[in-house]
Amino acid sequence: MDVSSSTPAAAAPPPKPAASLPIILSLSFCHLLNDTMQSLLPALYPILKDAYALDFAEIGLLTLAFQCTASLLQPAVGLYTDRTPLPYSMTGGMVATLAGLVLLSTADAYPLLVFAAMLVGCGSAVFHPEASRVARAAAGGRYGLAQSVFQMGGNTGQALGPLLAAFVVVPVGQRGVIWFSLLALFAALILAGVGSWYAQAWRAPGRAGAALPARAGRRTVLVGLAVLVVLIFSKNFYSAALTSYFTFYLIETFGVSVQTAQLFLFAHMAGLAAGLVLGGWVGDRVGRAPVIWFSILGALPFTLALPYATLFWTGVLAVVIGIITSSAFSAILVYAQDLLPGRVGFVSGMFFGFSFGLGGIAAAALGVLADATSIGTVYRLVSFLPLLGLATAFLPRLDRAYAGVR
Repeated sequence: MDVSSSTPAAAAPPPKPAASLPIILSLSFCHLLNDTMQSLLPALYPILKDAYALDFAEIGLLTLAFQCTASLLQPAVGLYTDRTPLPYSMTGGMVATLAGLVLLSTADAYPLLVFAAMLVGCGSAVFHPEASRVARAAAGGRYGLAQSVFQMGGNTGQALGPLLAAFVVVPVGQRGVIWFSLLALFAALILAGVGSWYAQAWRAPGRAGAALPARAGRRTVLVGLAVLVVLIFSKNFYSAALTSYFTFYLIETFGVSVQTAQLFLFAHMAGLAAGLVLGGWVGDRVGRAPVIWFSILGALPFTLALPYATLFWTGVLAVVIGIITSSAFSAILVYAQDLLPGRVGFVSGMFFGFSFGLGGIAAAALGVLADATSIGTVYRLVSFLPLLGLATAFLPRLDRAYAGVR
């Protein structure tokens, strides 16, 4: 049975305008601003922990509130916009992020912090699937590179968040977050222009008669998606340990200051951004599967070494791990989009959402484990997760007609 039989007849075909580098760069820049703002939450954890006497489980619940809100809404947003495009929805998402930042800066109780995290999560849920769709629409066939450039903005923003927090928020305190709401306003204005381009591209002559491309069989789709979910699990569960608890690990293990720990976290995030671009560029040339093999399984020697390294080598390993593990995401996303052509929004929302949700669950679970044992124990246990990269052997080989996937 072919998967296409389950596709509603009314589903709108994805637009295919000519490549537009300015649109891709605009989306990447807005992704940078968006994730800079979102990364303020984990960067604030040491401050919030002291100010509100939080334990690690409550820290993990803050991450869970943000990431699960985003994960539950993203597939729904993507599924809806596959049928009814909303070119200006990304602007609305930035408004939700703005509201969350204002509340985060003024909250005086833990429940308000949780609600602020949920608002920021809602903004992410609206922004990511539609922005990923527009990036693919503007790619001109270079889908891996377009997704990598788009995602690079997000990871650069995640890297800048801790750095800005170290020099802006830490000296001022929680109320310093209010200044970052101006970034949300700026991003909303840029995305209004991107939305205008996308609306015109969708209405371009000839789009009404466009046909959906052929799809792989149902079994191929289900096996491919199942393997990709396992790989995302391996990648994101380990990433949650680094992004949520790396500063605490450095402070507890090496006795460094909060600002020094933030600089190490910035270095890891910078590695994530560099790996994204390399992964997309290589994936367009040698195929998605080789990149996925290297990105997941190739990180294993370095993750195993990190819990036993000195401070200097911990920093080096964190950067190397960031470069290797992040190179897989664009390859995984484009592979999934090729499995289900015509469902770009749903696939993007599902994988972005699954990534956020899994990261939230992992952060909460690892926080409970850290309270029961230690942060060092957590890092030793998660170091074996890249072994799940062996599941790449079960990825179906797609026909090269599907956007160059090999």
